[in-house]
Amino acid sequence: MVQRIGTPLTDKALRVMLLGSGELGKEVIIAMQRLGVEVIAVDRYAHAPGHQVAHRSHVIDMSDPALLQELVRRERPHIIIPEIEAIATDALAQIELEGLAEVIPTARAAQLTMNREGIRRLAAEQLSLPVSGYAFASSLAELQAVIDDRIGFPCFVKPVMSSSGKGQSQLLGPGDVAPAWDYALSGGRVNRGRVIVEAKIEFDYEITLLTVRGVAGSGEAETVFCDPIGHRQVAGDYVESWQPQPMSQTALARARDIAGSVTAALGGRGIFGVELFVKGDQVWFSEVSPRPHDTGMVTLISQRQNEFELHARAVLGLPVDTSMSVAAGASAVIYGGIDADAVCYHGVSAALGIPGTDLRLFGKPHSFIKRRMGVALAHGQDVPQARERACAAAACVRVATE
Repeated sequence: MVQRIGTPLTDKALRVMLLGSGELGKEVIIAMQRLGVEVIAVDRYAHAPGHQVAHRSHVIDMSDPALLQELVRRERPHIIIPEIEAIATDALAQIELEGLAEVIPTARAAQLTMNREGIRRLAAEQLSLPVSGYAFASSLAELQAVIDDRIGFPCFVKPVMSSSGKGQSQLLGPGDVAPAWDYALSGGRVNRGRVIVEAKIEFDYEITLLTVRGVAGSGEAETVFCDPIGHRQVAGDYVESWQPQPMSQTALARARDIAGSVTAALGGRGIFGVELFVKGDQVWFSEVSPRPHDTGMVTLISQRQNEFELHARAVLGLPVDTSMSVAAGASAVIYGGIDADAVCYHGVSAALGIPGTDLRLFGKPHSFIKRRMGVALAHGQDVPQARERACAAAACVRVATE
């Protein structure tokens, strides 16, 4: 836990390094800077969203352990916050072992959660949490065999290292297996030549349960939860989220038990985005991210302290408040729609003219057709109204070259 916060850009500064500086990292940087922290933003490309607001920025291949260790020794951060999967986690473990910096939540947690195999085995085999049927495969032939012998159709194939639906496919029959294998190898953050195949669960809805591990006023560790966030995905990538997701008290209690168990096993401080499938009162663990979650961007409009502020406070050992500030909130993704550099945004005034709305335009230097370039936010009297407003606002914004 941090004992004091000094003045940025002096020898008394508390220095935090973010590994990955996309739209989520940008908001973490802003939250940290509001608390007087000096922030160093690192990403694989120049002018990433977080680079635009940090005290200093660097462009390196974060999967290269030598480059990562050299940068850490040069910048001497007190705290390192991984924000993406493509990181040399073994180097983080060595950095932590040598006492060069504290890794959030821990180096072990980063290693486990950035590899679907590690976190699935922890959840299912060590913690005995309910999960979908699953298997791992390191070749097309092995993938075909585990589907035929154990998993069946329909099922999902994902790279062991990826996020936001990259490399993920739904398989409905034998003809989908080879294309799914090829897409998983090309679509993951890091090509490990290994995939996870998961049986399909017939769930009613899926949620993200933002789980905050911090320090209580007594100095003891505590875990608190935000209200559940519902979300809609297309091809594994979220396109809408809303809060709160209605669910039974039994299901909510089970979701909190599962989230509490997996985050306690991972340890450390900060916010965790725990993804769960829900059917009636039944709940299954899906995945966990040891950092703010993309579906949690709805908290920018729905909570007293958004997920980024909660993360910063928990990391620094400060009090947190997970209560909502409105009756209901929603977010809707704004995609690029074009492949171009230095794009312009039209329709901002129309979007913000819708009652209860706000926007976040990320400032990414390159637009792709399916790249997330911004998000529309809205609050409402209930979830349907908030969702309607957020979707209408997102539809107003058009990305263009002029």
